[in-house]
Amino acid sequence: MRIIDENGQQVGVLAIEDALRRAEDAGLDLIEVAATADPPVCRIADLGRFRFEQGKRARDAKKNQHVSEVKEVRLRPRTDEHDLQVRVRAARRFLEEGHKVKVEVRFRGRESTHPEVARAQIASIAASVADIAMVERQPSLEGRTRFAILARGRAQT
Repeated sequence: MRIIDENGQQVGVLAIEDALRRAEDAGLDLIEVAATADPPVCRIADLGRFRFEQGKRARDAKKNQHVSEVKEVRLRPRTDEHDLQVRVRAARRFLEEGHKVKVEVRFRGRESTHPEVARAQIASIAASVADIAMVERQPSLEGRTRFAILARGRAQT
């Protein structure tokens, strides 16, 4: 197996017994770091310290990642123009924060006989945020709801 000493220097390929003896002489542990490599790679280090540093790296990586959510903007077919603009501003803010936006138009009663109204509202919102977002999922009808999903990015022309 390939051995890396306590200073991070590559020692070379040694037998397991020789590697264990080296680790014992240094008062440290022999830790397998890459079992799938050919030959396997082991490091001579303090196991407790090694686990602590590994956990610290994992926490730092988790801290720097951004989780994207799907935010919802709900409308009704009879939503007025001003209220529509309020929803556009909310959608724009969500998109600028890096989230996806689900634009949802809910029908009640006989409103469902006019699906073109919902399609027009969704198209209006998509056009209003077209400079920063594109339609990731085209408007589709699911039960009494028509929705589309907008995501950050420019539409391909």
